Amino acid sequence: MSTVEERLKHIKESIQLACGRSDRNPEEVTIIAVTKSVGTKRAEEVLAAGIPDLGENRKEGLDEKQPAIGDAARWHFIGNLQSRRVKDIVNRVDMIHSLDRGSLAREIQKRADHPVDCFVQVNVSGEDSKAGVIPEETEPFVRSLADHDKIRVVGLMTMAPNTNDEEVIRRTFRGLRELRDRISALDLPHAPCTELSMGMSNDFGIAVEEGATHVRIGTAIVGYESGERP
Repeated sequence: MSTVEERLKHIKESIQLACGRSDRNPEEVTIIAVTKSVGTKRAEEVLAAGIPDLGENRKEGLDEKQPAIGDAARWHFIGNLQSRRVKDIVNRVDMIHSLDRGSLAREIQKRADHPVDCFVQVNVSGEDSKAGVIPEETEPFVRSLADHDKIRVVGLMTMAPNTNDEEVIRRTFRGLRELRDRISALDLPHAPCTELSMGMSNDFGIAVEEGATHVRIGTAIVGYESGERP
């Protein structure tokens, strides 16, 4: 079975090739190792392999890993964030990737001890199964956050449809990039909106070609815990 270090080497090579195809610098791409399905030991292996950015989607994951890892990692909250859970999360993470509604923004504003870097989640594909602001409402939503001094909109996030159709995936990522460019051009003080969080284990290469600055990669880096399927 491949080690974390070996898997990470392959991921970095794939990102370098994708950057070559799109005339980008690989240093522009932050790899977030999604450790939500593995334990502390595997997360520590990721850190040892040179990836400081870890992604979790539940309070319990932070409860398990942060006592051992602490500030050695940059913590990213990915996935749906319920408003009632904000108080347990917001001051423990460096970035939130799933800001998608006013009620959540108000709760972050209420509970945060300091300004929090957030990605606005956009449902570019229009799938009912996916959360996120629809593209047409993204700019008004971002503008509505101007009076939330505890929220800094650093960029946009999306997830592509689960399909083997590369053009559908590419169109989704391209749509997010074009939307990011329009919002960034507004020069909103509270929303520099320069970043793109998109791409996972099965489609990060396409995401990088389309401008991803943050890719969220789980099993392709962390693998599976002992006893799980290979």
